[in-house]
Amino acid sequence: MRTIILIIISLFLTFTRCQTPFYTMNDYKSVLKIDSHVHINSDKGFFEDQAAKDNFVLLTINVDHSDSTAVKKQLEWALNSVKKYPGRVFYSATFYFDTAGWGTAEWSKKAISHLNENISGGAVSVKLWKNIGMTERDKNGKFIMVDDSALKPVIDFIISKNLPITGHIGEPRNCWLPLNQMTVSSDSSYFAENPQYHMFLHPEYPSYEDQINARDHLLEMHTDLKFVGCHLGSLEWNVDELAKRLDKFPNMAVDMAARICHLQYQSAKDREKVRNFCIKYQDRLLYGTDLSSHESDDHDKVSKWTHETWIDDWKYFTTKDTMTSDMFRGKFEGLQLPKEVVRKIYSENAIRCYKLKVK
Repeated sequence: MRTIILIIISLFLTFTRCQTPFYTMNDYKSVLKIDSHVHINSDKGFFEDQAAKDNFVLLTINVDHSDSTAVKKQLEWALNSVKKYPGRVFYSATFYFDTAGWGTAEWSKKAISHLNENISGGAVSVKLWKNIGMTERDKNGKFIMVDDSALKPVIDFIISKNLPITGHIGEPRNCWLPLNQMTVSSDSSYFAENPQYHMFLHPEYPSYEDQINARDHLLEMHTDLKFVGCHLGSLEWNVDELAKRLDKFPNMAVDMAARICHLQYQSAKDREKVRNFCIKYQDRLLYGTDLSSHESDDHDKVSKWTHETWIDDWKYFTTKDTMTSDMFRGKFEGLQLPKEVVRKIYSENAIRCYKLKVK
């Protein structure tokens, strides 16, 4: 009789735990999670090994850094990882944006051919990077923006392949501010090290508004395009502004890569606004970090930094704990989002947007 009672109590406690509306830190490893924005720049598997330990699936994003050799190498690493970790690693393709012949049918044909080659290994999306809008120029020196009509054949080709575009268009608004006025240190340190992208120093370049308007115009022109805006769609500074775009463009979603600190910064000022935003747009938000691994990395350091980042983010989204960040001064409270919202942000939205066949 005593054994039966203990079994009943155990079953009751298990059932009660299942019915609680929020996850805890203890649930971290048991819940499937997808980091939908990483960069695997190695064939050593350090990153992938840690993902297996933490129950993470990875989407590695290839990027055109205006270097055709680098694009090719990234593809090799991606295909190697996809093969070694089937159903646990996926990749987003890109293509080399060579401006020679820009605006001609020959340019479109060449770009599409290169892109077709890059997606043939099973790409789940195509990445467009900030070089479109911030560095690439036509023969007259005019900046090429993402809504340029000469890019339409490539966009149409991507749509015909039923692939979403993963777009890093523009930069955080901090990019157009002096270093000492930026809201988070991840931005101020990045732009201090990369002055070529610090637009405060380059007023002759397209403005922040120019970048956002071009991206919005692209979505207006291609209403059937599925678009995942990297880095909170470069609207990281204000969830209200991001909400306006999500309302306007039903096929738009955003990943959080390298911008969770901006949500935390806003949480410190108005936690409920950020929490309500995440709940309202729970179907449009994808977890991502922008973490990367490289050939020269130390295995233990990769594992430690990756695990700590993932754990810290999980704490922010699932608990009400008081937290601090090394990105800005002040304290903030975790959002403690409901389980169903966490599952969507951490896996279900990425699976739907990218049609991932996770194992």
